Amino acid sequence: MSTLGGGCPGSLARVIEREETTSVTAAANTPSELRQWPVQLHLVPPTAPYFANSDILISADCVAFALGSFHRELLRGKALAIACPKLDETGGYVEKLATIFRENAVKSVTVAIMEVPCCRGLDVMVKQALGLSGKDIPLETVIIGIDGERRN
Repeated sequence: MSTLGGGCPGSLARVIEREETTSVTAAANTPSELRQWPVQLHLVPPTAPYFANSDILISADCVAFALGSFHRELLRGKALAIACPKLDETGGYVEKLATIFRENAVKSVTVAIMEVPCCRGLDVMVKQALGLSGKDIPLETVIIGIDGERRN
């Protein structure tokens, strides 16, 4: 087993074997479901109009690359904020998320994370922020394997 990646089990170098696909046109013609800019949690304004009366997807950065159907399955119809709990400076994330939840009529929150241990921090931050916001907002957590398959 390789130890490249600094010791975190989620950082181990791995090869994911896949069969070659021949149907590229279907993916190439799939429109984006992104409805706003910016998307990085550090950059989104907490009172941006796209958060008002919305379903929000808070996704770990890697999810969109691992899950081939990210736009269709997770992003469609949602406002988006992306973050990496391992590499980002996350000090203000809980308060920023709490402000987003508090200041907007948020209908639901979906957290999408990878199965690796370091990614769980994003789910924890969102749960803390919901508690801090004082709002009772439905929450769903989606876990994606490093092979791109849903784990729940």
